[in-house]
Amino acid sequence: MSATHEQVATVRSTVVSHDGTTIAFERSGRGPAVILVSSALADRSDTRKLAGLLAPHFTVVNYDRRGRGASSDGADYAVRREIDDMAALIEHLGGSASVFGSSSGAVLALRAAAAGLNIERLALYEPPFAVVPGDFGPPEGFARHIDGLLAEDRRGEAVKAFMTKAQGMPGFMVATMRLMPKVWSNLTAMAHTLPYDIAVMGDTQQGRPLRAEEWSSVAAPTLVITGSKSPDGFRSAARAIVEVLPDAGHRTLQGLSHGAVVMAPGKLAPGLVEFLRG
Repeated sequence: MSATHEQVATVRSTVVSHDGTTIAFERSGRGPAVILVSSALADRSDTRKLAGLLAPHFTVVNYDRRGRGASSDGADYAVRREIDDMAALIEHLGGSASVFGSSSGAVLALRAAAAGLNIERLALYEPPFAVVPGDFGPPEGFARHIDGLLAEDRRGEAVKAFMTKAQGMPGFMVATMRLMPKVWSNLTAMAHTLPYDIAVMGDTQQGRPLRAEEWSSVAAPTLVITGSKSPDGFRSAARAIVEVLPDAGHRTLQGLSHGAVVMAPGKLAPGLVEFLRG
């Protein structure tokens, strides 16, 4: 991808989803449309640098998933409603778009494609399926545990539990994040959306093979990307997805870890541009 110094304007706007929820987004660039889907405990600020790198090549929509950032939320959550949110964005873009998703956001993007949304190309960074016994996944009863913490308004404890038990983050890293007030307050502000990402993952983190019938309706050409510094389980998941999708490939990028979207978007963007251009 050639370097560019062109200044790309960003316009903030909203769409209204099927249930009346307002979805806020930033639109930048020109050309084929690409929607960015964030991971758990993230809003569009996490994907803003990546959006800037893609905007010279595409019309990029970087949005806040429901319940986060400037987007509103519905009374009752269902994964289908998040798919409806993407459908509203695709309609705003003229009826079709490519989609990039990271981590659980990648799984949400996959579910949207499987539901029949008009997705032209699908790029996924490390969807956290656990498809082999022994691969890392949250413990049994984890969803109930998170629900209980949130019901008691123990938002910080819910974030800590998710990071250590669902993401495998060492406790000392979480303790370090607690010492950064702005970072920690942003995370705890989104704690109520943790059950949303748990619902998006469903039963796909239990060390069992993916059910082909759940994903085989994904028609879009798909690229699954993993980082060489990430645990092997992400590559096992990527290979499993490629096996069940009709048109998919897998690429590992050297030097990247699971946080590449935030920490190293410049290394991720060139391969995305190449793939999404078709």
